[in-house]
Amino acid sequence: MKQLLINSEELETRVALVEDGKLEDYFIERTGEQRLAGSIFKGRVRNLEPSLQAAFVDIGVAKNAFLHYWDMLPATKEMLEDGEVTVRPPPPVAGPGPESVESSKKAGGRPRSLMERLARKLFKHEEPAAAPEANPPRAPRRPRQVRQPRRAPPATIEDIPLLFKVNSEVLVQVSKGPIGSKGARVTTNLSIPGRYLVLLPNSTHVGVSKRIADRQERDRLRQILRRLKLPPGMGVICRTVGEGVTEQHFQQDLAILLSYWEKAEESMRTRRAPCCVYQEPGLVERALRDVLTEDIDEIVTDSRDVFDLARDMSRRFSRREKTKVRLHTGAKPLFRKYRLTEQIEHIFRRQVPLPSGGYIAVDETEALVAIDVNSGKNRAGKDHPETILTTNIEACEEVARQLRLRNVGGLIVVDFIDMRAKRDRNTVYRTFRQFMSRDRARTRILPISSLGLIEMTRQREEESVRNTVFSPCPYCNGRGLIKSATSVSVEIQRRIQELLRRRKGRLNLRVSVHPNVLVRLKNEDAELLHKIEEDLGGRLSFRADTALHMEEFRITDLDAKVDL
Repeated sequence: MKQLLINSEELETRVALVEDGKLEDYFIERTGEQRLAGSIFKGRVRNLEPSLQAAFVDIGVAKNAFLHYWDMLPATKEMLEDGEVTVRPPPPVAGPGPESVESSKKAGGRPRSLMERLARKLFKHEEPAAAPEANPPRAPRRPRQVRQPRRAPPATIEDIPLLFKVNSEVLVQVSKGPIGSKGARVTTNLSIPGRYLVLLPNSTHVGVSKRIADRQERDRLRQILRRLKLPPGMGVICRTVGEGVTEQHFQQDLAILLSYWEKAEESMRTRRAPCCVYQEPGLVERALRDVLTEDIDEIVTDSRDVFDLARDMSRRFSRREKTKVRLHTGAKPLFRKYRLTEQIEHIFRRQVPLPSGGYIAVDETEALVAIDVNSGKNRAGKDHPETILTTNIEACEEVARQLRLRNVGGLIVVDFIDMRAKRDRNTVYRTFRQFMSRDRARTRILPISSLGLIEMTRQREEESVRNTVFSPCPYCNGRGLIKSATSVSVEIQRRIQELLRRRKGRLNLRVSVHPNVLVRLKNEDAELLHKIEEDLGGRLSFRADTALHMEEFRITDLDAKVDL
């Protein structure tokens, strides 16, 4: 049984997808926090960085957004074709000159590239200059050959500074929200997702989701898409949930998307940059739009407002009357009733147990996510290779599940237990790919290496669940470790010896430390400190200060009443 559970509170909204009591997807959103991913902004180019091949765009948030040159090229092509910008003509070697354009006209063919069409516009009023000659010799007539136009290269990143000036306005969409210290990443490839369609305002592409594998169904959907009444210069993509949907549903979905775009255009005309012209809906509406599929049996929520919204959207989206929407009114919290609290806690733990006694360990770093598979107490196999294979297969399902639940992305390395047989490695690889196919995020998975590693990438739009819920520890600065009392004692002794040697022992010093460090100084290191006094002179005293960090200490010159 598949259930969609929605817990709505004053400060937080949580959505869980549960299958037979097991948590399969988990989403969380805090009230009052602006979600940038998917929103469209009218921004302003603040500076271009050729060394990074990127522009930084002000979209009205704390940090300027990062716009790579390659993400600007599609918009550049549209601007060129619309005649909104003027660029220098291509050099004769790289592109067509007047002669090649004229020969293309004579041949009756259309220029085959963007730059050729641009060259035709630039040179259409020019005639090739003829060299003056009184009686030129008549050349023998040869069979006339049609001169083929030379293909010009498409617009490249070298054209970007000519097309996007500093302080110019640009329409961008956030493809990746701010993560850590990095600002948002944006693109000029705009898209507005609906239930069955994705509207592409600046593209004429019409396509079908690759996840729809049936060839006849793909052909049927393409014919429906061709019959849709799209405005000029717009395209659409059929989403996976569009499989088996009638043309009427596509028309209704398209009408809603076009209304969103009309409102965005109105904002573009009336508001000054930087401003948001299209905002993605909240978590509940996004979840019902994207997660609610035909195999969802029940939607349960503890909010009356969410109940009304879910009932309305399920009637519009679901083609099955089996899907029920229920309002939870019991005294026990919704997630606790369905035993999800402990499963959610596993999302934040480093180790996650496997059914047969093994476990996986998940470590998130700034550059990548490392996942280690360990057999632990697993003794399920009849021999060692079978035990390893069993553990690795169990890990495939759990790793794929944890990646979804934790919403981790970027470079991911999974260290499976080493398997000697190539057959076993291929089995684990195919199994892992099968479980990863349930992930809606785009992934790229490489085969298992000879070291037993799977390297993969997973795209994400926003912070991981861990970074959403937790803040870096102010005590350890996010390291998860602090210096031991012995290490702090060593640093104190070095500093004392440095001061006493500099002042030749004429100092009366008081050292303030954390109480745990003071215990170390008064017991294990008492003789060493007494020896320092005898060898270098001076007087030493120590005091506990609970306000000090475990790694901090303060040395005061009591005679001068200053901290050293």
